[in-house]
Amino acid sequence: MRERAATIGRDPDAENGGSTSSFLSPARTRGMSHQIAVIPGDGIGQEVTPAAIDVLDALEVDFEFREGEAGDRVAEETGDPLPEATIELARESDATLFGAAGERAADIILPLREVVGSYANVRPAKAYPGLEAVKPETDLVFIRENTQGVYAQIESQLTDDLATLTRVVTREASRKIAEYGFEYAEEHGYDNVTIAHKANVMQETDGLFLEAAEAVAEERGADYDTELMDALAMKLVMYPEDYDVIITPNLAGDVLSDLAAGLVGGLGLLPSANVGDDNALFEPVHGSAPDIAGQGVANPSAMILSAAMMLDHLDYDDEATRVTDAVETVLAEGPHTPDLGGDASTEAFTAAVIEQL
Repeated sequence: MRERAATIGRDPDAENGGSTSSFLSPARTRGMSHQIAVIPGDGIGQEVTPAAIDVLDALEVDFEFREGEAGDRVAEETGDPLPEATIELARESDATLFGAAGERAADIILPLREVVGSYANVRPAKAYPGLEAVKPETDLVFIRENTQGVYAQIESQLTDDLATLTRVVTREASRKIAEYGFEYAEEHGYDNVTIAHKANVMQETDGLFLEAAEAVAEERGADYDTELMDALAMKLVMYPEDYDVIITPNLAGDVLSDLAAGLVGGLGLLPSANVGDDNALFEPVHGSAPDIAGQGVANPSAMILSAAMMLDHLDYDDEATRVTDAVETVLAEGPHTPDLGGDASTEAFTAAVIEQL
């Protein structure tokens, strides 16, 4: 492993983590084959992000890490939660690792997703052996359209008592997310693909989404099912084992994946990817957790698993499998961080993962 920087993370005494110096040492910025933007963000992002970098370092993959700043503290200091230099860093890199966002999350993560051209949000929800889960049989992946729907943010305040929200759905974006979803299922060995929708009510918008997705399935000769998104919410709670890959519009994917998180032990275990044609952003689903920030007890599992998704995206398949297997082994055997009923520190959990590698 390359030499660790003397300072890892941020000032533990500062709320949500105050900046002291970069945790990326000069040894981690040599010319390599892939440039990775590293944006720790707020709160425990300052602790779990270095953990993921340490795991990647242990693999000795050909990455050049470059750190960018974003978050509440940056906003307080500069007035801008997402500086232009960080935007350019993410745009020019092959992939971005993002830690966590605090109060200004919408001003950070949505623009970053746009910067990398992300059209697909990939959210696995898997129950791990050794951990308590409402539904231990759960092993799902949500493929969520990431650019349109109500998240297009077209809102109007027409009067003091009337506000409107415009929902945007295009055939092109619907086909693109469906193509990605069916390809993902095939490449990762999933048998069942479900298209979630609400076309019985939103007949024009979700009707278009469903029509486009079904056309992709038929062109590929792929088997699939369709489910009304509200009925699917109930069925996921009762029979999660019946589902593998679920292709969804934007808001439905956000809601249903959070529901699935509750089946496997909470948001703290869920990684995610935001994939574009030529770039991608990887982040844990959890937030900045300011109540435990700076205490060194944050669970880095979701961040490390997000790094594994990045490895898979960049065609480091063997390394991605090694990291995922190592995390699963530590989750099954310990040590566990306090959120999982143990007393291990972030550093101790990370060291155990590296030892498994």
